Amino acid sequence: MGLLRVMMPPKLQLLALLAFAVAMIFLENQIQKLEESRGKLERAIARHEVREIEQRHTQDGLRERDSSASFPPDNEDDVVIIYNRVPKTASTSFTNIAYDLCGKNHYHVLHINTTKNNPVMSIQDQVRFVKNVTEWREMKPAFYHGHVSFLDFTKFGVKRKPIYINVIRDPIERLVSYYYFLRFGDDYRPGLRRRKQGDKKTFDECVSAGGSDCAPEKLWLQIPFFCGHYSECWNVGSQWALEEAKYNLVNEYMLVGVTEELEDFVMMLEAALPRFFRGATELYKTGKKSHLRKTSEKKPPTKESIVKLQQSAIWKMENEFYEFALEQFQFVRAHAVREKDGELYLLAQNFFYEKIYPKN
Repeated sequence: MGLLRVMMPPKLQLLALLAFAVAMIFLENQIQKLEESRGKLERAIARHEVREIEQRHTQDGLRERDSSASFPPDNEDDVVIIYNRVPKTASTSFTNIAYDLCGKNHYHVLHINTTKNNPVMSIQDQVRFVKNVTEWREMKPAFYHGHVSFLDFTKFGVKRKPIYINVIRDPIERLVSYYYFLRFGDDYRPGLRRRKQGDKKTFDECVSAGGSDCAPEKLWLQIPFFCGHYSECWNVGSQWALEEAKYNLVNEYMLVGVTEELEDFVMMLEAALPRFFRGATELYKTGKKSHLRKTSEKKPPTKESIVKLQQSAIWKMENEFYEFALEQFQFVRAHAVREKDGELYLLAQNFFYEKIYPKN
């Protein structure tokens, strides 16, 4: 090479160096493309292996189920969802979607009707309920709903817990809706006589007069529903109950939506649990009866009434819980959907498996 440099003119030497550099860049690009192709091939092979493994597991599960009918199938047909609905949070609207879909999607819907709508079960009823939910195979898969506070199934030695979901609402809006519901009912069952029917006093008049039906203590409901069957949960203004409700919301509930963003809640459930909620979003948008329940004769409260309620420590705690739930829901939604042209779109699967050993 040294002899060539002596014999070659400087211009030719420069051209030779440029040619060499171009050749090296070309080789590096080819090597990079080969590496990318190898990566794509490895991912394709990994996905193929995953599909084969899933197919084998499915076939093995079917063979095991056929060969041993005494054991319940460990698949999505064994799933139980519990929606321990809080009153006046659009719970009937959402539940009607489940009723509309149960025949098409092949699951059972069961209403938990407690005496006098008492959200706290006796210890013997807790045992009965847990036994029913876990062992009533003829009713699986199942969607249970009712005005019942959270019940921890692990306390009863249950290994496969149900999936909890729920919806909550701005605490003052929920109370106002409930106040007028007790007096005027709604458009769902307009002929049904309500407990306070005939009382024409508005919510603002109730607040001004210091009435019991609009007292701050009536705001204390969403926290105990999530807190559960402990006595402290129902002590109005308990800080322990607030923290327990937050803990359960994050650790025991798969998803908790808010009334104000119910469509997003429905869409995310359909993506996460299509076995139950396939078609729910379209039904919510276009259905004629699934989400039309509205409280009759409801009058928005004045600013003065709202400010008066917001001065109470109970509102501050219930609102803190609502804001906590809203932030959690928006966090989950931000990692599940994207917005484009005013429409929300679910994100595609964003993970895969690779380097699966041993090789078949």
